Amino acid sequence: MTRDYDRSAEDIGNIVGLEHVNVRVPDQRLATLFYVSGLGLTRDPYLVTGVANMWINVGRSQFHLPTGAPQRLRGRTGLVLPDLDALERRLAAVREPLAETEFGYEAGPGRIDVTCPWGNRVRCHAPDARFGPITLGMAYVELDVPVGAAGGIARFYDRLLNAPAEAGEADGAAAALVAAGHRQSLVFRETDAAPPAYDGHHLQIYVADFSGPHRRLGERGLVSEESNRHQYRFRHIVDPDNGDLLFELEHEVRSMTHPLYARPLVNRNPAQTNNAFAPGHEDWPWAMPHAD
Repeated sequence: MTRDYDRSAEDIGNIVGLEHVNVRVPDQRLATLFYVSGLGLTRDPYLVTGVANMWINVGRSQFHLPTGAPQRLRGRTGLVLPDLDALERRLAAVREPLAETEFGYEAGPGRIDVTCPWGNRVRCHAPDARFGPITLGMAYVELDVPVGAAGGIARFYDRLLNAPAEAGEADGAAAALVAAGHRQSLVFRETDAAPPAYDGHHLQIYVADFSGPHRRLGERGLVSEESNRHQYRFRHIVDPDNGDLLFELEHEVRSMTHPLYARPLVNRNPAQTNNAFAPGHEDWPWAMPHAD
């Protein structure tokens, strides 16, 4: 018997992965307490293992946390974590050592909203149908943008990055919704609040068509850095209809031939402790087994 499939459901678009969010932190010890002990994530054991930077694995994505004056994402990062009850217990355990910071958290239906010691917001979701088989991962980055910007931002990603994008709605507000990999997205949500000044934080994406966006961005003078043969950067998001600047966010754009593309990342099971250890359960699979 022949089965009918919606083949378009498996389309991703040109952005094949949202790989990392980069924000500076002034204290690596407090960052370890928050990202490793509190959120239950994993420090990359192979790369950037000194005290000047830290890479934190979350499924197939990462946070990059170089030491420096704190940076704040103008929005929030959405994570899928496997056990919100365990997350809440871990967050309670780090409340005291993080008491003199901006750290905090609040539980809601199917999620916990967390604030890092320097004010970055993270929304942690339980696995559900929206995220497919993902049990641990970076599902989205949501940015707060000015009213009226969503339509032009959607056009920017659609025409210049060749990423499926549309003007829609997020949490009751107009938004640009951009596909940024398998079960990953960028969400640009309009808000009346005046955005704070851009402080240089960035995110990194992998693209299948590396030269096409580079050419189109270059024609508009938007390429901000020619990093190397596998990477370039841009930071201005403009309306392709009129060139108006809509939002500023540095994008580190990498090719699928980049040496780091699809590098396997270690993800630990945070329930494992030296006093309650179960051999063979040290690693956490970032996705459930495939179900057709």
